[in-house]
Amino acid sequence: MDVFEAIKTRRSIRSFTQEAVSDEEIEMILDAARSAPSAGNIQPWIFIVVKNPEMKRRISRAALNQFFIEEAPVVIVVCADQERSRMGYGSRGANLYCIQDTAAATQNILLAAHALGLGACWVGAFYEDEVRQALRVPRGVRPVAIVPIGHPAERPGAVFKRPLSEVVRYETF
Repeated sequence: MDVFEAIKTRRSIRSFTQEAVSDEEIEMILDAARSAPSAGNIQPWIFIVVKNPEMKRRISRAALNQFFIEEAPVVIVVCADQERSRMGYGSRGANLYCIQDTAAATQNILLAAHALGLGACWVGAFYEDEVRQALRVPRGVRPVAIVPIGHPAERPGAVFKRPLSEVVRYETF
């Protein structure tokens, strides 16, 4: 699958089969994530791989009871190391660049999972402190995305995307 096909056909998957995701697939996805660009090549990401059913249950509760999270065979919690970015770029690094960097890594996770025939969903709605506590994430590191991954049990159709004419400006706004 080429990158344009992956971008156009990827969908958010919220229903998974019980089929396991192999360690090799997880490693390929994580390798794609760490290959994302980052400001100053600081690479402020930390990926927490969660397979434990009780831990997935805690994460899904912290994510506003989005129970499909715990049904996925594996969940990757993407964290931004704010202190690592702060050392390179001060407050702008801690408050913006590390978030942008981990967003790029999260998109790579979604595309890599899709390219492997897996489904995933970017979950951003969660109580950060509850996820931090459950996973023992230290201060200075911020959970920014929860990504459940598994074999899809659904095939959502295409979603509406605003036309380029509505979202593109040339030279000025």
